[in-house]
Amino acid sequence: MTLAAPSSPLADAYWRSMRYFNFYRFVIASLLVSAHFIAREASWWQLYATPSYFRIALLYAAFAVGMAILCEVRRPSFERQVTLQAIGDISFIVMLMHAAGGVKSGLGLLLVIAIVGAALVSQGRLALFYAAIASIALLLEQSAQLLIGSDHYDDYSQSAMLSLSCFATAWLAYTLAKRMRQSEALASQRGIDLENLSQVNQHIIQDMQDGVLVVDDAFLLRHHNARAAVLLGIAPGGAAVALDQCAPEITDRLRTWAGTPQENRSSIARIIFHGMELRLRFEPIGADRRQGAVIFIEDWSRVQAQARQLKLAALGGLTANIAHEIRNPLSAISHASQLLQEEENFDPTVKRLLCIINDNTERLDKIVQDVMQLNQRDRMQQESIALSDFMTQFREEFCQAEHVPLAAVRIEIIVHEATTLFDRHQLQRVLWNLCRNGWRHGRQQAGSLVLRLDKALRQGEIMLEISDDGIGVAPEVVPRLFEPFFTTETTGTGLGLYIARELCEANGAGLRHVESASGARFRIYLKNQHV
Repeated sequence: MTLAAPSSPLADAYWRSMRYFNFYRFVIASLLVSAHFIAREASWWQLYATPSYFRIALLYAAFAVGMAILCEVRRPSFERQVTLQAIGDISFIVMLMHAAGGVKSGLGLLLVIAIVGAALVSQGRLALFYAAIASIALLLEQSAQLLIGSDHYDDYSQSAMLSLSCFATAWLAYTLAKRMRQSEALASQRGIDLENLSQVNQHIIQDMQDGVLVVDDAFLLRHHNARAAVLLGIAPGGAAVALDQCAPEITDRLRTWAGTPQENRSSIARIIFHGMELRLRFEPIGADRRQGAVIFIEDWSRVQAQARQLKLAALGGLTANIAHEIRNPLSAISHASQLLQEEENFDPTVKRLLCIINDNTERLDKIVQDVMQLNQRDRMQQESIALSDFMTQFREEFCQAEHVPLAAVRIEIIVHEATTLFDRHQLQRVLWNLCRNGWRHGRQQAGSLVLRLDKALRQGEIMLEISDDGIGVAPEVVPRLFEPFFTTETTGTGLGLYIARELCEANGAGLRHVESASGARFRIYLKNQHV
């Protein structure tokens, strides 16, 4: 088994363990040197109170310092340093034993610890080799003691037992290190699997069409995906922030959900946020709902738009054909009615009936034209539009065509450098429809219509607001405001607002009605290209 790359976390762990063992070596060498001065007069220290013992201890301390320096600079390689340190420890400890009278000095325990430390630092590699070197050194040292007459043959048994201890501890350290390597490999593989799973989950969450919020027990926003950032206007990434700062409406619903008994609470709610209808679904993080929640946010207006698209796809072709077929006989009826009105011998009652026929044919023709315009959303030609210039030009054209005083339409431009991608004729039709409705229901005086261009709360959007000074929209009418063929006027077709919203959504924009203290207020949320 070879070590990992020097820059890897696993290699750093190896060097860290060597640093700890170097510290242990320095402490032992320092104690051996210090004891020579502290206990030199004690009777039990007489075996160690020799000049050679002191010099070897000093060399051992210097060796410990040198190994610590090499460990910090990481030169030479890790394997070479482990082998050098192990052989150095064995050599110095055996020499200290020899200077202190042999195996009976009791320093053999340091030899066992040195072998175990080297085996653990090196993850079990060459553990038995170190034990073999230590055993050979012990036997040679005992033979040297015997040759100089300091020991007896019986002391070989102690050296042999110490050698066996070195082999036993080396084998134990090798077995333990092997299990540690297996555990590290398993943990590393599990970590890789978890990281891969986390990345897959992160990728899935980020690409979800629904927004995802993770909120803890303190109502702090811990995580959110890109869709949630778009829906709520939250800055991506960053530290945890209070949910109150991002979406107070969602915080209120979350508090209510967390404080309601489990058997009675509903996990689904709907709110109006920045003019959008959002559907919220709460899922608890733990067993206790107060520990936090995962909030799934669905743009309900988008779901409804998709449902409308399905309906339009099914009825579009049929509607266009029917409108075309109706228009031909309708034109014939209108033409015949006009010819009859040119006769002079009709009494007033007959002329009145012909006028009714003519008025209703014009109304039917208007409905057919509106129905035919439903297909325009599929034939749009988008272009980059500078909204400030467009609004000024639209104001002049609208006032001239509808015979509205120029002072009756006021323009407020907060953001001058704002451009959007939209079909120019379709945007003009949307504004024309809204302004005509506002003028008809307003007071028809100076400043009755206000066109305001400002930044939207969501990043990357611009808001075009159309408001009037009329009586506003009745609360009971608001839910059905954009339904096709719904109107409160006897002469209306009920398709104006519906077509306006369809054209906005076809161009990637959104049309919303906003509650107002006075008058009606509509907002068009456009994508701002100048960001």
